[in-house]
Amino acid sequence: MTISLSNILTDRAQYQSEKQAYIFLQDGENESAILTYGELDNLARRIASHLQSFKGERALLLYPSGLEFIMAFFGCLYAGVIAVPVYPPRRNQKLSRLLSIVNDAQATIALTTTSILTDIEQKWASDAQLAQLELVATDTIESQKKDFVPISVTSDSLAFLQYTSGSTGTPKGVMVTHGNIIHNQQIIQTAFGHSEKSIGVGWLPLFHDMGLIGHVLQPIYVGFPSILMPPLAFLQKPISWLKAISKYRATTSGGPNFAY
Repeated sequence: MTISLSNILTDRAQYQSEKQAYIFLQDGENESAILTYGELDNLARRIASHLQSFKGERALLLYPSGLEFIMAFFGCLYAGVIAVPVYPPRRNQKLSRLLSIVNDAQATIALTTTSILTDIEQKWASDAQLAQLELVATDTIESQKKDFVPISVTSDSLAFLQYTSGSTGTPKGVMVTHGNIIHNQQIIQTAFGHSEKSIGVGWLPLFHDMGLIGHVLQPIYVGFPSILMPPLAFLQKPISWLKAISKYRATTSGGPNFAY
């Protein structure tokens, strides 16, 4: 059987169901949400069971930093839908960057939360390209459809599309296979000396490479907890990052130069 993030989560949910996978600090200090492996598996299956008809399609993930993004990402992996993590557009923000990603990725569906959907639904309806996207608020999916089974993948199967920020030009996407990401996770584990006794703390955006690969996927791969906070919580009160490292006795964290 091909080793993939999907079957790693399935195994952890089976044998370590009650172990905490993610802790989210909405204000950078207080625990606002916690996900165990069992809960993440259940919620990902719930989302995946409603995405079965979109197998092989590209889905934008339009979420603020938080656990809803992680549920949707693994829901896409379970359903064979190609996740395309992107930053949710601000109300008065130009849509040129998002439109270039939609066009390049050939996205047909956008997954998001109820609050974001309410903000974008009317605005997007006036744009011919965005109006064609199927909008799904994953926090309204209440149950798993019967007989759902996560799809089988090979190491060559496409897992997700990772785009550059687009801050210096048009966003460029990379096709990441299941084999790519598992190999990458093996290298990270070796380089950092991670084990199940490790503890991670992070505030980087989850839609971006370092936040996703380092603070979402590496913890699942190795089996250690990840304590997360929104980028804005760090920017407003930088010491909250250091306090979280101290409180949770973190062994791994990091960020760009400006953070230090």
